[in-house]
Amino acid sequence: MPVTEATAAPNALGPATAPEPRLGAEVRSDGTTFTLWAPAAERVELALIDADRRQHNLDLTHTGEYWTGFVPGVGHGQRYGYRVHGPFDPANGLRFHPAKLLLDPYARAVDGTLDFTSPLIYDSSDGDSAGHVPVGVVVADGAPPPPISRPVPWSETVIYELHTKGFTKLHPDIPEHQRGTYAGLAHPAVIGYLTGLGITSVELLPIHHFLTEPAIAARGLPNYWGYNTLNFFAPHAPYSSAGSTGEQVAEFKAMVAAFHAAGIEVILDVVYNHTAEGGFDGPTLSFRGIDNRAYYRLTHGGVTYDVTGTGNSLNTAHPQVRRLVMDSLRYWVEEMGVDGFRFDLAVTLIRNERHEVDTVNHPFLAEVAADPVLGRVKLISEPWDVGPFGYQVGNFGTPWSEWNGKFRDSVRDVWRTSSYGVQDLAYRLSGSSDLYGDDGRYPYASINFVTAHDGFTLRDLVSYNHKHNEANREDNRDGTDDNRSWNCGIEGETDDRGVVALRKRQMANLMATLVLSTGVPMLTAGDECGRTQYGNNNAYCQDSEISWFDWTLPSLWSDHLALTKKLLALRAAHPALRQWHYFSGQPVVPGGRKDLSWIAPHGGEMTEADWHDGNLRTIGMFLAGDALRGTDAEGNVLTDNSFLLVLNATADAREVVVPDASWAPGYEVVLDTSGSGVTEVEAGAIVPLAPRCVVLLRALS
Repeated sequence: MPVTEATAAPNALGPATAPEPRLGAEVRSDGTTFTLWAPAAERVELALIDADRRQHNLDLTHTGEYWTGFVPGVGHGQRYGYRVHGPFDPANGLRFHPAKLLLDPYARAVDGTLDFTSPLIYDSSDGDSAGHVPVGVVVADGAPPPPISRPVPWSETVIYELHTKGFTKLHPDIPEHQRGTYAGLAHPAVIGYLTGLGITSVELLPIHHFLTEPAIAARGLPNYWGYNTLNFFAPHAPYSSAGSTGEQVAEFKAMVAAFHAAGIEVILDVVYNHTAEGGFDGPTLSFRGIDNRAYYRLTHGGVTYDVTGTGNSLNTAHPQVRRLVMDSLRYWVEEMGVDGFRFDLAVTLIRNERHEVDTVNHPFLAEVAADPVLGRVKLISEPWDVGPFGYQVGNFGTPWSEWNGKFRDSVRDVWRTSSYGVQDLAYRLSGSSDLYGDDGRYPYASINFVTAHDGFTLRDLVSYNHKHNEANREDNRDGTDDNRSWNCGIEGETDDRGVVALRKRQMANLMATLVLSTGVPMLTAGDECGRTQYGNNNAYCQDSEISWFDWTLPSLWSDHLALTKKLLALRAAHPALRQWHYFSGQPVVPGGRKDLSWIAPHGGEMTEADWHDGNLRTIGMFLAGDALRGTDAEGNVLTDNSFLLVLNATADAREVVVPDASWAPGYEVVLDTSGSGVTEVEAGAIVPLAPRCVVLLRALS
């Protein structure tokens, strides 16, 4: 099979400022062009792999920093890898080893599994790793999914974080062979559930092709969450119901199309901070054998610099590594149709050559901000990593939104009665202007959440004081001890009716606080219907009933599901409950009402003494519907009902005074998590509040 020098290849995905070749495998009518960036290599062989796993190795042509060649007759579905020759000097960061079959970083699909038990996957062995490692698959370009007909504005966005496999693994209405797959997520039963719930956007835990770490496999467990990426272009093959030689690409696109047809956005949780090759002594599968010194952050002696807790950190201080990330992001938008990204441990991506955090001048931030493709999608950072000065909540600037860890902590603390007063809670309820209001951003920069994939579920948050991770086989050492949870008096599941009732009310309080706060709410799948992980707060390795969505719960927890739907419907119907400008505490028009007023239990506005009362945990938030800073689709000034949101986070009943007739002539009770049965309240009335409750009042005209 001859290989010839490639003709001029098309530019890289998206805008390019130099005639750089398109990397990866590009299918043409009469064959395929293969191009690999490997500037320090001395020789590169393309390994074409037959269905029976036999190999045909062909030398590529070296041009500048690239190795390229055109192979006639090769097309879609062809398995392949690379063998990269060069010096092997690990102490100086050089890890070339032609006996290691390497995955193309730009492969569009991945086939095969990693043999964790084989010493051949490590470059400390001189044996051939072929047959023990995954390989790339040539995928022809195809049409992208149809775009969503109406992109969801940030002010209307409600994110629902879910796991592709776990969400449908037990769904009784999905054909068994499609459960746990992209096709399963696209099933009408799933789409109908999500649209009925009222969410606008699904955030999928990692679907880039990932591997289980050898150390986890040695315990007989998998990497279930997927935060261990091997390839940044390929959809995770085991999530395909149709196959792994390109079928996963088509199935993923079909899933996106189904979500878009229902008006639901698809956001990907992406892990560009590290790869599946682990630390210094990890397997050589792709990047390490192509250019270890470029792709990874290294220290003296060629040791990987780890700020991710995984053994390595991707080196986005290098321009070619940034190109990989940017090409990947644009590919998932332009070719795979996704609508946004949540960047895991995003701070790692903005560390400079000295591994320092640079929130101002890092080129990755500049390239993202200037990119026209990424400018039309949602960008969300997890604004921390585990390295020095890694906690950067509030510091990413435009165009980024951020997971607001302070919202999570503050809301949890308030409802377990361990906060100091309500001052911090007020910031979180009103959009966290202290974090995001000083750099030109809006409240939607705050992705509000109470739970996420890592940590307790909402039900477990009110059922356990301590983690119970024994199933992870690490002697309960893994997972955080900073849960900020309260078990309502009994650890774990119980039949005590009083405790069960209190837990349900606490779940309602937490859900109401999340959905009714200014900013973008993110729900964790199952929190709307009482999903439990039995106290496991780190179920990363639990591909089991511990993690899977139990589809009997929506009927068993119908009351909490109905509450969640009601809250989301209220938020969708009322712009006063999802404002996208920060409040000023001043009238919007001369003589008008303040846009936001904080109401103390005595019925007047909060005083300085109230704000500094460390024992105060009852507060009202008056949102003026005639003081909105926004316009509708026709350009008219938005108006809405006014609302009074009252929270009593104490263990005791409280009497509060609602604002007098100068605010509103009276109020309709829209929501009361205590179920008091009160439907209307007169202006200036004294209202008894049950212990631990949220009440939403709509001002009457």
